[in-house]
Amino acid sequence: MLVVMEAGARPEEIEAVVRHIERIGLRAHTIPGAQRTAIGITGNRGAVDPAVIENFSGVKEVIPVSHSYKLVSREAKPDDSIINVGGVDVGGNGIIVVGGPCAVESYDQTRTIAERIKRGGGQLFRGGAYKPRTSPYSFQGLEEKGLEILARVREEFDLPIVTEAIDHESLALVDQYADCIQIGARNMQNFSLLKAAGRARKPVLLKRGMSATLDELLLSAEYIMSEGNYNVMLCERGVRTFSDHTRNTVDLSIVPAVKRISHLPILVDPSHGTGKRNKVVPMSRASIAVGADGVLVEVHHKPEEALSDGPQALLPDTFDQLVREVDAIARVLGRALQPALAAS
Repeated sequence: MLVVMEAGARPEEIEAVVRHIERIGLRAHTIPGAQRTAIGITGNRGAVDPAVIENFSGVKEVIPVSHSYKLVSREAKPDDSIINVGGVDVGGNGIIVVGGPCAVESYDQTRTIAERIKRGGGQLFRGGAYKPRTSPYSFQGLEEKGLEILARVREEFDLPIVTEAIDHESLALVDQYADCIQIGARNMQNFSLLKAAGRARKPVLLKRGMSATLDELLLSAEYIMSEGNYNVMLCERGVRTFSDHTRNTVDLSIVPAVKRISHLPILVDPSHGTGKRNKVVPMSRASIAVGADGVLVEVHHKPEEALSDGPQALLPDTFDQLVREVDAIARVLGRALQPALAAS
């Protein structure tokens, strides 16, 4: 259920409705919008009598929400959400490019790549300190040492950090060090971890599971938002199909589908989506053309020596090319690349 307040509703009127909702054992989620404030109601086991709430001062109407996901829906918030990640806006009229290595391997490696991401026009830096790998014998990441390296690089180049949390222990550390918590494809339906990310309040980048439907992705986002964290971004990173010419299949049709029914920003990861270096730039261009709010790509200055996913990592010069080309496509659509943070 959704409570729509009048455009001129006063803060005390909104607070009175919130208090009533909580008093009857439900959860209230205040969702500010460009024209009015809405209050989402979750936790109801049965029907809620709308007549009582409609009589509160400042309430315009009380409407049912038809989707099982309530807070991520445009019924709850018609306007696009813009998520601030360390000073960089994600969503709205701008697009972003997030670049960096699959895994943090050393300070020198991370610093070298971060310098090129900054110079090339990237807005955010990605790098894995915790690496969930298919084989238990593959490189698993530097863990907290990797987070410390990422924090040093952020301070030097003023590049906000996106990095993955794989369990509750790593989530606490990622929340401490990073600007954005990434929940990877393997954990998209780890509901306990999603709830913990919702309590962390840090922006969350939620990747689509390898076999997840659109509804399943949005319901996973709902888990995070239902805990009070509304700073959620989605990411398409490829799904499993019968195709054998790529690692996964990038489902670009999900971008306009998300835009139609949800206010959350959505990025595309063509690096994991294809697993092939020569496909990353073309799929990045296509991602922006279908309406994505940005792309998330892997970059390595020595991909042949990378400890993780070297075959899909772009060389820095190719990253520069990618930024120029996605900006050009965005401008055709009336959008533009977000400015990177000025170096301090």
